[in-house]
Amino acid sequence: MNQELLAILDSIERDKGIKKEILVKAIESALISAARKNLGKHVEDIKVEFNSSTGDFKVLSAEGKEVSGDFGRISAQTAKQVIIQKIREAERDVLFEEYKKKVNDICSGSVHRFEKGMIVVDLGKVEGVLPKRELPPSEEYRQGDRIKALIVEVKKSSKGPEILLSRTSPGFVKRLFELEVPEIYESIVEIKAVSREAGDRSKIAVYSKDDKVDPVGACVGMRGQRVKNIVRELGGEKIDIVRWSVNMGEFISASLSPAEISGVKTSEAERRAEVIVADDQLSLAIGKKGQNVRLAAKLTGWNIDIRSKSEIEEVKEIPIIGIDGVGPKTEKELKKAGYDTVGKIMKLDLKELTVVKGVGKKTAEKILKSAKELMEQKVHEVRDKKNKENREAKAEKERELAAEVDKKVKDKEQKKDEK
Repeated sequence: MNQELLAILDSIERDKGIKKEILVKAIESALISAARKNLGKHVEDIKVEFNSSTGDFKVLSAEGKEVSGDFGRISAQTAKQVIIQKIREAERDVLFEEYKKKVNDICSGSVHRFEKGMIVVDLGKVEGVLPKRELPPSEEYRQGDRIKALIVEVKKSSKGPEILLSRTSPGFVKRLFELEVPEIYESIVEIKAVSREAGDRSKIAVYSKDDKVDPVGACVGMRGQRVKNIVRELGGEKIDIVRWSVNMGEFISASLSPAEISGVKTSEAERRAEVIVADDQLSLAIGKKGQNVRLAAKLTGWNIDIRSKSEIEEVKEIPIIGIDGVGPKTEKELKKAGYDTVGKIMKLDLKELTVVKGVGKKTAEKILKSAKELMEQKVHEVRDKKNKENREAKAEKERELAAEVDKKVKDKEQKKDEK
């Protein structure tokens, strides 16, 4: 133990990030272990003193006498193994703490290998794992490809930190915007919420603390360059950037972009919104396989029911006698109060309905719930009927087109035969 050891300890501290004090304690522990092995396990109270100037260690007995440093080849080997083990443990702890701080940050690395359906990514000092479930279905990688991902979890293990990566997390999109848009980094623009179906579409709600800064424009960038960079990283995934608002009606309308919304009726108690759209906006508002309204619901945290104007018109005149909880006496009182259709009942809240004679709170709750279910049932019936009519009309048009093409082919063949 000498100046050479001090140089080694300094080098390890500098290159590995392991504090010299940790290494000294590791060596002390190793020397005590070696001394006990040499002197017998019954020997307790062995102490080690380290001289930070010379790099020398002294092994002392309980009486304070120095124990011979020559513990033999086996004892020295034991000391060496303990030192190596302690250094490795310390190095793993340093890496764990380093990457623990990087949770929810984006890292980049190269595809190292494929293992049990997972991609093992070389991050430099450590490896990260990207499970299949955390990879968009449209993305494929080969060994050596560069890849970016979000660090979602870091766990301790005997082999070092286990780093779980994701490219499907909504947090990945959020972090990409934070890195791409200076106004977000500077806390002028704030990301309020993100909803995502990885590989297909994302929605992001943004808000500006400065009235002079347009949050949507800041995220889109000049000629759309900022959002284009993010779309490119996500393999062409569509991104809707919407303006967040404290007014839920306005926020829900924006969340259903690119559809144009005619009106929104909200129920704060149920966190439910009924959205009215023009007939030609219905399919756009709902989206392919319901994706647009599903992402809007995730973004806002509200349940969203979408109705077209024609659907509302067709079902609002349903008589109230079909509502569960409305008997002959209640029907009479409701009609006297001017509420003779399901459409009119749906416009009421609990307080307004309990004003009607003979309608208590429980009855009112039952009526509103039943009216809503009946309205939804009728809307779906109307929508299914229209979809069926549209499908039949499309099929008929295709048959007419096929017949027209067939006729042209026959006419052409007939003219050819005549010649």
